[in-house]
Amino acid sequence: MASITLKGVPDDLLEALRARARAERRSLIQEVLVLLEQALSEPPVHSAAGPGRGSQLAAWARLAGRWQPEGSIAGLAEEIYVARTPGREVAL
Repeated sequence: MASITLKGVPDDLLEALRARARAERRSLIQEVLVLLEQALSEPPVHSAAGPGRGSQLAAWARLAGRWQPEGSIAGLAEEIYVARTPGREVAL
């Protein structure tokens, strides 16, 4: 069986992996392998302009309609305009 070495793993990512491995009662290596297997068993998500466009559209369709704004849509639109046009007058 082959081996790989990961260099430059951020400390917070390593700690998250360790915590997840403890929670799942696996070694760190076993947990990394499980996560890699899960990630590779799913179809890759590509940009809408490139290959795999259907899978990207399917991912967007799954997300559509789930987000609920805290305020009104008009208020949200106003917040966006204000944030994107600082110091300029914008007629809505």
